[in-house]
This record gives sequence, structure tokens and C-alpha cells, in this order.
Amino acid sequence: MTFSDDELKHFEDAGAELPPGGISAYVENDGAQIWHASFGAGPAVILLHGGLGHAGNWQHQVQPLVDAGHQVVVVDSRGHGRSSRDDRPYSYELMATDVFAVMDALGLEKAAVVGWSDGACTGLIMADKAPERVSGLLFFACNVDDSGTYPFEMTPVIGRCFNRHVKDYGRLSATPDAFQQFADSVGLMQRTQPNYTAAQLEGIRVPVTVAQSENEEFIRPEHAAYLARTIPGAELVQLPGVSHFAPLQRPEVFNAQVLRFLGRLR
Repeated sequence: MTFSDDELKHFEDAGAELPPGGISAYVENDGAQIWHASFGAGPAVILLHGGLGHAGNWQHQVQPLVDAGHQVVVVDSRGHGRSSRDDRPYSYELMATDVFAVMDALGLEKAAVVGWSDGACTGLIMADKAPERVSGLLFFACNVDDSGTYPFEMTPVIGRCFNRHVKDYGRLSATPDAFQQFADSVGLMQRTQPNYTAAQLEGIRVPVTVAQSENEEFIRPEHAAYLARTIPGAELVQLPGVSHFAPLQRPEVFNAQVLRFLGRLR
């Protein structure tokens, strides 16, 4: 039976958790303790979640990727989930160094990166700054400048996701009462970063797949097309019937594109 949660009612009620069997640890990097977990063995793929979420949001991706022969690494982004932060403003550049620190701790010289929303921006910076360490990037549901987004409009699906994030933050964070400050700080980053020019995008030298959902709430389809057109060799794929929350809504649709992307790298 195919799992679907288009309205995120299941996610709001039950949340999403990683499967058992992972090896988790913290690594210290630049003023923060970064939580991560590793599952399986094989060519490494790192899953980077979206803003306000945590690594458990990849519940439906970890085991299928392990079954396909990959070492799967998930990371709680700085200040998200179990990871801490210092008093500096959030930045995608800083979060990219966190992921490299996780790779170093795990002995990974190189990995594929699957980034969702804020995680996609972090992955793009990784690919730009250290292409020798990124075998490829699946860039899902994010913008690289302020022209790429729709004006924000609250919907029931976004509200359910937000409600779940509030609950999970209170359960996982070392500062459980600080969600509003956390959300405000992440929101400032999202509104002002990143600011990649076309010339910078043209300098990306790793294989990139840009994934755009049919019912995406935040990212304009023409922006996804611009990314795919501007990054050398990039491809654009469409995810039918889903929105910004595709990995939770219809995992089989999202996972098929992830596996296809990883197959391109072999």
C-alpha cells in the first residue's frame, strides 16, 4: 500500500522519526554541537532537512536509501532539533561548515547531498565552496535570491507543518521554550540569504538535479527553471501531485527522483 499524507494530518498528529539502527553522535564545530546519525553502508548520501525541522523529517527516505546500498547520513542543522547554536545570526555558509565537520567526524571524503528547502541552500554552498567533497546535489524547494519566492500565504498544510515543528522543538531542543526566537532568527536568514548571482551559479562544478513540486507553495517554477538552466549540466525534474512537503506527503514520488539522481552519479 502506497503511503500518502497530502494534507500533513498524519505528520501533525504523529510527527516523523528516524528508523532504528542508526549510530548517532555530536560533533563540535564553531560554537555549536551538531547532532548527526549514520545508517547503512555504501556510497554516502547526506540528507539536509528544511528550516525549523529536524533530521527525523526524513523518516520515509532513510530506509529505502539504505536498502538501495547507501550509507545515509542525517544532520540536525545548527540550532535545530538536538543541535545547539551560539549567539551569531544563522547563515547557510556556517551550516555548510557544520556538515563538513560531520563528514570529517565520519571519515567521509566525499558524499552526495540531498537538500530540502534550507538544506538545499546549505548543499549548494557546499558544492560551490568544496566541489571535491560533493559528488552531486539534489536541490529541492529552495531559492537562491529573493526573486525566487511567492509572497507568503498561510495554508492549512503549512499550518500543520508549523504546529509539528513547534512540538518537536519543545521535545528535542536544549532550549525548549525559545521556539519563537529560533523561528524569528531562521526567518531572518531565509528572507536575506542566499544571494547567488548567475555568474556564481555558472561556476558550480558538480552534477545538480533541481526538483520542483507541482503544487509548491514557496518557490516559483520559473526560478527552478532558471537554476537548472544556469548551473552547468543541471537537470530539472517535476514532482507531480505534491508540494513543498513532498518527502512527507508522497515518499515514493520523492524517493524515485532521489534514487534516479544517485544513479546518475554512478
